[in-house]
Amino acid sequence: MIELEGVPELIDPVMVAAFEGWNDAGDAASTAVAHLDREWKGEVFAALDAEDYYDFQVNRPTVFLDNGVRKITWPTTRLSVVRVGGDKPRDLVLVRGIEPSMRWRSFCNEILAFAHELGVEMVVILGALLGDTPHTRPVPVSGVTSDPDLARTMDLEETRYEGPTGIVGILQEACTHAGVPAVSLWAAVPHYVSQPPNPKATLALLNRLEDLIGLRIPLGELPEDARAWQLGVDQLAAEDSEVAEYVQTLEEARDTAELPEASGEAIAREFERYLRRREPGSGPGPGLATEGGDTAFLRDPGSGRTRPPKPEQPGPEAVPGAEAAPEAPEAGPAKEAPRDADGDDGPEGPEPPGEGAGDDAEE
Repeated sequence: MIELEGVPELIDPVMVAAFEGWNDAGDAASTAVAHLDREWKGEVFAALDAEDYYDFQVNRPTVFLDNGVRKITWPTTRLSVVRVGGDKPRDLVLVRGIEPSMRWRSFCNEILAFAHELGVEMVVILGALLGDTPHTRPVPVSGVTSDPDLARTMDLEETRYEGPTGIVGILQEACTHAGVPAVSLWAAVPHYVSQPPNPKATLALLNRLEDLIGLRIPLGELPEDARAWQLGVDQLAAEDSEVAEYVQTLEEARDTAELPEASGEAIAREFERYLRRREPGSGPGPGLATEGGDTAFLRDPGSGRTRPPKPEQPGPEAVPGAEAAPEAPEAGPAKEAPRDADGDDGPEGPEPPGEGAGDDAEE
């Protein structure tokens, strides 16, 4: 077992994780966890051994100068603990890193071992995918889980996805087999403007996370950055008639699909979310840090220890409108990022979110 000396007993801890790469269109998910770490002054207490999980020809280390001394930063996954103060204090375990190149089962074992030792009550994994969503509308954020009971109690979609998956899907399924409640939150990023950063998608993920775990998250400059991002994309679209026409087509399709949601009940739900975010309550508190080792919670075949049955490839189902449209014009240089689950362009896309789960996060 992992012994984390110096970390006090945590209060209702929730683990929030995000990984750069295939599951992180526009860097929206990894930026969201980085924002939490920065706002609540988290301090790293553990890091996974980079040589166990990363191909350094794919994710290269970087060299930097520190007071004239050359040092190396290795690609890895780091964990920090922060205490959120207020009337009802709560602790968050933040996991931020890069999707591993190899040994995914062992990677998930280590993450779960930390969760077990720290008494984590739920794991929330953030992801982002490319889809046919207009940048002028609220970012669709879908919440999915493999646990049918959790889906009912937290108003989430139960995933039925079958197909290629990324580390987000594998970790969620590993949590389910280990008996740890796990939820994935997916933001849809406009595929015609996929280059990072995308503060609007990051803001949407944080808003949905805020609702899910019942904490008020300090947003800092994110709302202003999101507005500036949208204005910038508006200007790019206005300079190209084909892009402008394409965006208008996406807007009409989105608005038509959401007409049934424009009900008094839906408006009331949104108003309740608005009020919750402005109630006095949790505020930033001091970060907690300590040293920790590593161990295995589940094991690979051949290790001599038992492990749960091999999980099916998990992942959320497709969101309406998430399929890539052919011949879409580009509004700027695109960074290679995940496409939708149909795999129309680029590498295999991450598992898209659950159908009908289009809870639009506020801008």
